[in-house]
Amino acid sequence: MSVPRNAPVCGVCGSKLVKNGTTTAGRTRWRCRSCGASTTRSRPDITRKAQLDAFRAWLLDGRPPTQLASSARTFRRTTSWCWNIEIPPPAPATTPADLVILDGTYFQSWCLLIATDGHHVIDWQWCDREKKIAWQQILGRHPAPTVAVIDGGTGLHAAIAEQWPTTRIQRCYFHIFQVVRRHHTLTPRLEAGREILALTRALMNVRDIDQAVLWLGAYAAWETRWDSFLRHRTYAKTHLARPRGVPDDQPWWYTHRDLRKTRGLFRRLIADNHLFTWIDPDLTDHAHPLQRTTSPLEGGPNKALKDLFRAHRGLPTEHARRAAEWKLNSLTAEPRDPWTLVRPEHYAPPRTRHRDATADEPIGPTMGTDFSWEDGNGLQHGWAGRSPR
Repeated sequence: MSVPRNAPVCGVCGSKLVKNGTTTAGRTRWRCRSCGASTTRSRPDITRKAQLDAFRAWLLDGRPPTQLASSARTFRRTTSWCWNIEIPPPAPATTPADLVILDGTYFQSWCLLIATDGHHVIDWQWCDREKKIAWQQILGRHPAPTVAVIDGGTGLHAAIAEQWPTTRIQRCYFHIFQVVRRHHTLTPRLEAGREILALTRALMNVRDIDQAVLWLGAYAAWETRWDSFLRHRTYAKTHLARPRGVPDDQPWWYTHRDLRKTRGLFRRLIADNHLFTWIDPDLTDHAHPLQRTTSPLEGGPNKALKDLFRAHRGLPTEHARRAAEWKLNSLTAEPRDPWTLVRPEHYAPPRTRHRDATADEPIGPTMGTDFSWEDGNGLQHGWAGRSPR
């Protein structure tokens, strides 16, 4: 929305107005040389733009309302229309990116899916949880990148397999460590658990192909050493608690189920080549190494959103969603100017028509609540309506 030029015309004869001093309130007075009419002119466009700038300063920069208006109540009243502005995601790139980092963050009852190239936000999508159809909305808007760094959600895996079949996947190391820690805690009781936790920590320190080969050898040795231990079985007994997920009619189950889950996790990552994609010589160079975790997204956009909600506690759900969009827009490579998105329905929404009072009235005779003389509710004289004796 562009600001019109300050060239008013006379409302009487249509001639161009010229400045003619100011009023006692300090506003510019305009005078018509043709008919002599004098008037003042208001500029609601400039006022709204100033209100929008103040709203952005409060929302994104943390300026207190009392510095932007005469009072906090005045600020909320004059900038309330700014919540109606919807900030769309940036236009998708026409050329495939080398790297895209994908992850979701939750607040209130919503999930916000975010895509970034490691430096700037490139897209976002609202949903209720991280599921395939929600991720497809983002992936379908962008060409397939070379590498995608993900947290390992099944919905995202399925969406990438369908929308970006040629994209290589790098599983986030931090999320791998989180899964292992959830299975074994940070102080495993068993020796096998302590060893696999140490191997997971060592995975975080791999820097090149040689170290990756050594790590794979150490992991293969761990599997060989504990293979017979992981085959141990527990047979159902009368007073023996059955683990969650084991059917009631199953006579036995593996004793060390968490260790087997961790082994299955690493087996899938190695078989799918999702563990060391970031140091693949065919995809990387020393000048521009690929990411191996989603940390640029967690410490960037996700942290910025958490800080925003912490600074503006108690926002209603719709306002919180708008605030998140404004923040993500500021983190894109080329942020949109919100003033270009302003439309008349934002600051002057159409009035809602009043509901017809007779629309819900029942048809036919009903028990009335109107005043009636027959009910004895008229004006009475004397004490209790009796005439004095």
